[in-house]
Amino acid sequence: MEEDIRQLQKRFEELAARANGRGRYTYTQFLTLAEQDVLQKMERQLDAPFIWMGGFDGAERRLACFGREEDMGYPPVSPVCCLSIAPASKKFAGDLGHRDFLGSLMALGIKRQLLGDIHIVDGVGYLFCLEEIAPYLCDNLISVARTTVRCEPCEPPEQLSRPPEPTEVVVASERLDALIAAVWRLSRAQAQELLERGMVFIDGRLVESPSHTLREGDTVSVRHQGRFRYEGTLRETKKGRLRVCVRVW
Repeated sequence: MEEDIRQLQKRFEELAARANGRGRYTYTQFLTLAEQDVLQKMERQLDAPFIWMGGFDGAERRLACFGREEDMGYPPVSPVCCLSIAPASKKFAGDLGHRDFLGSLMALGIKRQLLGDIHIVDGVGYLFCLEEIAPYLCDNLISVARTTVRCEPCEPPEQLSRPPEPTEVVVASERLDALIAAVWRLSRAQAQELLERGMVFIDGRLVESPSHTLREGDTVSVRHQGRFRYEGTLRETKKGRLRVCVRVW
């Protein structure tokens, strides 16, 4: 594990140095939340700054683009594209879930690092991927869980640019474990276990402290649960608890 992290750090250092030395943007492939955490902890020691790209605001799987427009003289171009994966016939389409789409993609021998988020809207899967792999996917992805599909480039659906509707939950405090427990109806002990297991990230940074206080605008991602954005406190209840607002994906 430590060796994997060292190799990852070395790769980030090489990409930043290359961007700084050649005056050209360099890019990672899609990074997991844990990999994003490694990069963000290195930010101050790198030769070039970076920005995140995931195909849309709020993407969980993102790549890092090293370099900045002031130094390069031109804006960065995202290497991420969106593909729609739609049943050829809605009448005979199965009830396809995230695992179905991902499983079919992995069966093609695609490396996970080339693929970003997958979202399902009205029975259609929308995949964010690197442009370099898109033609191969369009030619070879013909079925998902025995459902015949068509795969083609598209614009991201409007739903992804709109945050979920706000939801109110009541918590004892703005502590991270309290919010996680309230959002997913877990016990505080279960929430704390998720933190101890390194499964909780705030804006791509690993957080392990149950007492961490959330700030308005923080996006919390919990592996195998989902994510939510904290919108702040609305009011205090008569019993001294807090009614807060979140947007849950």
